[in-house]
Amino acid sequence: MPVNEIKHFVSRRKAAKFTTGTRRVLMKPDCLLLKPLPQKAREALGHAFSVHEMWLADDPAALVSRLGAQCRFVVASGGAPCKADLIDQLPKLEIVGNFGVGYDSVDTAACAKRGIVVTNTPDVLNDEVADTTIALLLGAIRRMPQADAFVRAGKWPGGNFPLTGTLIGKRVGILGFGRIGQTIAKRLSGFNIAGISYHARSAKAGLPFRYYGNLTEMAADSDVLIVITPGGAATHHLVSRDVIEALGPQGCLVNVARGPVVDETALIDCLKTGKLGSAGLDVFEFEPKVPAELMALDNVALAPHVGSATTYTRDAMGMLVVDNLISWKEGKGPLTPVPETPVPPRTGR
Repeated sequence: MPVNEIKHFVSRRKAAKFTTGTRRVLMKPDCLLLKPLPQKAREALGHAFSVHEMWLADDPAALVSRLGAQCRFVVASGGAPCKADLIDQLPKLEIVGNFGVGYDSVDTAACAKRGIVVTNTPDVLNDEVADTTIALLLGAIRRMPQADAFVRAGKWPGGNFPLTGTLIGKRVGILGFGRIGQTIAKRLSGFNIAGISYHARSAKAGLPFRYYGNLTEMAADSDVLIVITPGGAATHHLVSRDVIEALGPQGCLVNVARGPVVDETALIDCLKTGKLGSAGLDVFEFEPKVPAELMALDNVALAPHVGSATTYTRDAMGMLVVDNLISWKEGKGPLTPVPETPVPPRTGR
């Protein structure tokens, strides 16, 4: 073969190899995104995956049907659940990255049955939720929202705002004593309170706090009950009327967990009739719908589920979701898997 033809043949082989390699690099795995992520995380996800945004699809059902044969990655969140019906339509699904520490919106039982891994975003929001908890607690006991409204309504010139309760000397019980619960306890240790106790599935060794195996008994021995247990069927209405009434007329209930953990009807009744003194609520049973009766009460502090809602924390949560998916894609395993879904061995693809 003449030298010129040999050079031309080699050049074509190199070009073909380069083109094939480029095509291989550009073929990103599909990822179904059920709800928007913070911009930083969305950009990072787009670098590693071919992202399909469910809420932007003209026909979401058609999108799922089209992706079903090859989609291995899903990103879910509390406002965009990943339930059995969706999981069944994705036979190749391997991992669901949940945007949030609570993952009751993901059907972990269905995922475990299929060997699908579920991840969440623990630790990165501990401090933010703990700070929000303290703000709601002080807001409820010291009636800070009402004091703010008093000033804005121009009532101060007519007389001082009424005296309020205090956190000083209070006994605080914490329902749920995982990472966030323990961070809340650390925050509270800086206040002049009488003591901290907790109720969880079991006692935790090495902690200087009293453990109660019975929630109602802990509530009866507490002035404040902070709810930070996971949501789901197992904890639905765990904070019952009996528990609320056990807190008593001077008691304060703070819920930064999930709305359905507290019997909201019983809570409203106890607040209205004086069987409970006050409440600080970041979550509600049927949110974003909040009962008009609750909003009309003068002994509550309300927030629209903003426990971790800062730019800093939401960026960290989003990046942890993405890091989990990338780590799985590269065969390194998930970074923060939930215990309900065992992690099978993996090799990168």
